Amino acid sequence: MEAARLSEQPCFALYSAANAVTRAYRPLLDPLDLTYTQYIVMMSLWERDGVDLRTLADHAHLDPPTLTPVVKRLEGKGLVSRVRAVDDERRLVLTVTEAGRRLQRDAQGIPQAMLCQVGLSAAEERRLRTLCEQVRHTLAGTPSSQLPHDDGHLV
Repeated sequence: MEAARLSEQPCFALYSAANAVTRAYRPLLDPLDLTYTQYIVMMSLWERDGVDLRTLADHAHLDPPTLTPVVKRLEGKGLVSRVRAVDDERRLVLTVTEAGRRLQRDAQGIPQAMLCQVGLSAAEERRLRTLCEQVRHTLAGTPSSQLPHDDGHLV
């Protein structure tokens, strides 16, 4: 019986592509003093400001134990603030500061710069995103009726 070849494993292709993407972001994020994970958190907060840690974790697809030190570092940089929710003191609500909004303006060109580096057409990019979402949803146990289709709509 022949052993499975590493180069033929789809999970290895995903892993190595994710590593390459993270490395490609580094020169774009270094001037902003952000790691890729910090950038993901900031992008999520720019979309949904004033959310609690659990909501942020769900939206950014990060585990809360991973997210907590990232948020603390962002707070230390003055980009976000954490305050207790009025209705539930156990919940921390995260808010983007004015410095975080300035960072958003400074980071505006990063998604387009990355898209150019990756070299995919718009259709290929949508297909790749759909396949990645399908893998993530399947591994998370999401019913297939809730998976996005190639056109971005649910199946």
